[in-house]
Formats: sequence, structure tokens, C-alpha cells
Amino acid sequence: MKSINEIQDEIIEEFEGLTEWMDRYSYIIDLGNALEPIDEKYKTPEYLIEGCQSRVWITADEDSDGLIHFKADSDAIIVKGIISLLIQVLSGHTAQEILDSDLYFIKKVGLQEHLSPTRSNGLVAMVKQMRMYAMAFHAKDKTDNKQ
Repeated sequence: MKSINEIQDEIIEEFEGLTEWMDRYSYIIDLGNALEPIDEKYKTPEYLIEGCQSRVWITADEDSDGLIHFKADSDAIIVKGIISLLIQVLSGHTAQEILDSDLYFIKKVGLQEHLSPTRSNGLVAMVKQMRMYAMAFHAKDKTDNKQ
């Protein structure tokens, strides 16, 4: 399995091949369109991300190997593509790996500088929520291991 940094490096390489920002936006939109939809039961205020201009829902599960798997959806196509990138990078890793990760790909591909301030804030909110899930699973795992 690839590390978080290996996945980030692949994304950076993919974006380097797209020199125009319109091409990058198209790529992000394609990623959003390919994102597996989440179950409607997760489209509730409980899973809604605060701080996003558009509506974004994120949920996470931990498998028996201690790997966290994220699912998400958004009503905005660009945001859906961005969350798809975050899922690609963080899903399938342990809570500790997620908590220790430095998501440098966001800056390297120019996402923050090419997003509107509200979308950029939303991106930060999505990353924060994914880290919160990782923290919760990490705390739960520590408690489970003590028993």
C-alpha cells in the first residue's frame, strides 16, 4: 500500500502535467464526478461541515485493520473534486498516519491560491474534520487496547 506522501507526490505529478488552470479545474471536476456517492442517511446536519460555503458531508469508518475510510459528498462540483482528492490521500490509512501527515500537495498544486477565499476556508474545514475523525478513532483505539 502506498504512503500518504507517495499518493500526494502522484497527485502533484498529475497536476504538473496540466499547465493551464482551466485544465486543472476540469480534472478536479472529473474527480468529483467519479466520487462514489454517500448514502443519503449521511446527508444530515450531523455530518455537514461547518465553514464551507457549499454543503459538504463527510463520514468515516474504521476497518478491522485499523484503517480509516472516508466517504463524502458535496452539492458543489469543484468542492466534490477537492474532497475526492482528500479522500484519495487520506483514506485507507491509520489514524496515526492521518494525524502525522503534512498535506503539502494542497500548496504544491496551487489549490489554495486558485480557490476563492470561501472555498479555501472550506478546504481547511474539510481537512480539519477528517483529522477530527482520525483523532476520535485514535482515542477509541487507545481505549480499546487498554481493556
